[in-house]
Amino acid sequence: MAEKLPPPVLSAAPLAPGLYVVATPIGNLRDITLRALDVLAGADLVLAEDTRVSAKLLAAYGISAKLERYDEHAAERARPRILAALAEGRRIALVSDAGTPLISDPGFRLVREAAAQGAAVIPIPGASASLAALSVAGLPTDRFLFAGFPPPKSAGRRRFFQELAPIHASLVFYEGVSRLGASLADMAVVFGPREAVVARELTKLYETLSRGRLDALAADPTLAAPKGEVVIIVAPGEAVAASAQDADAALAEALSRVGPAEAASEVAAALGLNRRDLYRRALALKGVR
Repeated sequence: MAEKLPPPVLSAAPLAPGLYVVATPIGNLRDITLRALDVLAGADLVLAEDTRVSAKLLAAYGISAKLERYDEHAAERARPRILAALAEGRRIALVSDAGTPLISDPGFRLVREAAAQGAAVIPIPGASASLAALSVAGLPTDRFLFAGFPPPKSAGRRRFFQELAPIHASLVFYEGVSRLGASLADMAVVFGPREAVVARELTKLYETLSRGRLDALAADPTLAAPKGEVVIIVAPGEAVAASAQDADAALAEALSRVGPAEAASEVAAALGLNRRDLYRRALALKGVR
């Protein structure tokens, strides 16, 4: 049975037509805003990744709402009908299983197409696992990159991490618990001994934060395959000037996809090197005089 919470004091103001992107709790059901409850209570339809999960939240606050599944499998079929309802002036709320919709969840096509047809798209901000983890990580937050879920296999993960390694920002990842130990090991290989934080079960009963260097975290037996939801924050690497070998390797990879001019621009942006010099080097690598 869902936890029963005190009934909220809902606004008497009518809800305007539009698509409402509503953040929901990532664990603790009390981490929901009064405005989110107003929207969920006043919506003509609530679109949810898993209606069973959302039904527990609504039941906890005594809210009766029409629920419909909207996930990656149902989206293509459901979207035209939802867009038609928005065109008729309906009030529709979009929620994910937990946290802020569209952060590693389906829904961006609905938001894009709703906006394109002139419907109001209204954010209802609230909980987010990535921001909650960043706020307590004790790592730089002036610049960060949300990178989502790494690829499931080691070779793909390492290539993925190598693309991110030059970025001077804290890196934020989601990971399934069954792959956490393997992902930390691959991060330690690619990123080196950077500081990192593994945040597990945020806002829930068994919330834990594990801090340390990536190599130490990868060797921690308690993180091999724990239970729960996981966010990994990796500190920025030290800024190191790219070598000529680094530049040549990056140019060779870029030239396999694009021409010399575009390759030079791409590598210049990535490595902070002079574009004109890189263009001359790209021509030499291509054997153009």
